[in-house]
Amino acid sequence: MFFCGISTDYEMPLAGAELVQTPVQLYRYLLRCCRHLPSAAMQQHYRHAIRQGYNSHTDEDDPQRIQMIIHRAIGDADWVLNKYLKKP
Repeated sequence: MFFCGISTDYEMPLAGAELVQTPVQLYRYLLRCCRHLPSAAMQQHYRHAIRQGYNSHTDEDDPQRIQMIIHRAIGDADWVLNKYLKKP
């Protein structure tokens, strides 16, 4: 079932994942993902982790490596959202 473009059973990435091409777009996408986490403490924890990851890769200039990081981060975000939002 879908509600506002988000699966309530949460199986797929949030809308827009396929459009992420740059580190800034990835950063914004991941912050939007955080809004769907159940508690404020959890949201704060993952926002901090996203910020740290973004800052640690700011000097990356290899386009292939950047794309690899983007795909891995989206996959990781999907895993986290599935973990906390999937109904048993």
